Amino acid sequence: MKTIFGVLLVAILFVACQEQQKIAFVDNGEVINAYQEKIDVEERFKLKDEAFKKRTDSIGKAFQLEVQDFQINGAKLSRKKQEEQSQALGQKQQILQQQIQMEQQNLTNEFNKEIDSVLSHVKSFVADYGKKNGYAFILGKNEAGSVMYGTDANDITQTIIDALNTKYKKGE
Repeated sequence: MKTIFGVLLVAILFVACQEQQKIAFVDNGEVINAYQEKIDVEERFKLKDEAFKKRTDSIGKAFQLEVQDFQINGAKLSRKKQEEQSQALGQKQQILQQQIQMEQQNLTNEFNKEIDSVLSHVKSFVADYGKKNGYAFILGKNEAGSVMYGTDANDITQTIIDALNTKYKKGE
């Protein structure tokens, strides 16, 4: 009986004497949305998207003028010429739509690639930050609820945002 108490006492003392592990969490969405690199990427692509929309509007208006011209002057053409021109306009419309879709897909892919790079920078930064500052764990808080509750003292979201943006501004 004394042996069991002795072993139990040693085990309790051992657990009690172990060093407390440093654990923190960050709000993933808040970090990403406040990260200047992500803001810059979004702004750059907003400008690209606006230019794309202007170009497609211009192409669409030019095509509409061709269609209107055909509708006005098509009656003067022979039946065969009307069919040929109508078919040519239909093919041109398809080609224009395909080109626009392809350009839009390329723009979307380019944006996603850059955002993935931003996310990778954040993950890498948080891992390095954790190692340099002695954290055993830095958890990510998100809508899915990976961290359901944490004290404000363990929330290093703003610290990470500030450090990330400082590093980004320095061009590191």
